[in-house]
Amino acid sequence: MFVLRVLHLIVSIGVIVGVLLQSGKSAGLSGTIDGGATEFFGSSGRRLEQKINKATGAGAVIFMLLSLILAVV
Repeated sequence: MFVLRVLHLIVSIGVIVGVLLQSGKSAGLSGTIDGGATEFFGSSGRRLEQKINKATGAGAVIFMLLSLILAVV
């Protein structure tokens, strides 16, 4: 049970970081962190954004499953 709680904490921090790194209508933090690197690396910035989106979605699903498991236990 302790392991599930620690895993839940790690996943929740990962989801928070993933959400903060996603760009919104105003480019969010990813545009700030990117700092114009897409000019040098081309479309790799878009691929990185897609990977962040997928990782955040997967983290959210894992977070929900862990929440349900911990609620039942």
